[in-house]
Amino acid sequence: MKALLLLVAGIGGLLEAVAPRRAVALWTRALYRNAGEAEPREWVYAAAKIEGTLVAAGALVGLFRLATAPDGTATAEGTLANERDGDADGA
Repeated sequence: MKALLLLVAGIGGLLEAVAPRRAVALWTRALYRNAGEAEPREWVYAAAKIEGTLVAAGALVGLFRLATAPDGTATAEGTLANERDGDADGA
């Protein structure tokens, strides 16, 4: 589940980094009643591009750490499964 969330966040960040004007237009239409009257300043597009790059990079780092984690490490899912079985210490 964690990998899926990281993948979705990475794809969203990548789309925002590649097409910041389209992303800003989409969010503007979603958040404002009169989206036709809203006109973002030029720096908003640069900020959206940086934000998308950071989100995509963060998702890639998270996916890399998840993929290269040793099998013996406790993950959130493993910890919850151990607690349900009555074994709180994870052994």
